[in-house]
Amino acid sequence: MTPTRKKRLAVVGLIVLSVGAAATVAITALQDNMLFFISPSDVHAQTLPADRHFRLGGLVSEGSVSRDPHSLLVSFQVTDGAHEIPVTFTGILPDLFREGQGVIAHGNIGPDGVFHAREVLARHDETYMPNEVARALEKAGTPHEVNMPTSRQAQNQSGY
Repeated sequence: MTPTRKKRLAVVGLIVLSVGAAATVAITALQDNMLFFISPSDVHAQTLPADRHFRLGGLVSEGSVSRDPHSLLVSFQVTDGAHEIPVTFTGILPDLFREGQGVIAHGNIGPDGVFHAREVLARHDETYMPNEVARALEKAGTPHEVNMPTSRQAQNQSGY
């Protein structure tokens, strides 16, 4: 093998090694930062470590929202029709947050079994439901139905 070919082989080997190392670092970093979607039934079926962050999705249970009048603490239940998980959140909720609507909360389960949310996301219009939440509800046997008012009902409610 000539010296020129040895240099080329060394350069190609270094490039392959560098790309492999960069890919390994990227994959490791992504795995540590991924948030998985878990339904209340999935949470009920498995034990999750307290430091594991994930996304909890489902519907806000009717009659479950309670607010602390002296702080921004809000407690509510998220359900998929089969199981309910208690959730606490300190902060300002989205304007579209209400009972019976789809939400996704980012956070972790505490040792007390309560999901402590860092962020709460609500649906953005009358027909939107995150695909993950819709699939989880269908899997639990409670598909979500959108109750949109007819144009006449909407006119009566708006006063026109």
